[in-house]
Amino acid sequence: MPKRTLQRNPRKMKKKHGFLSRMSKTAGRAVIKRRRDKGRKKLSV
Repeated sequence: MPKRTLQRNPRKMKKKHGFLSRMSKTAGRAVIKRRRDKGRKKLSV
């Protein structure tokens, strides 16, 4: 049986996909805005 796909390190996950890391870049802010506009309950990890 092969390994499951999502076995991410929590710290790495926050660093790359967390809210603060998103807000620190212009493109990341755009991501958050798109998710807000779409009505996502969860904006980031």
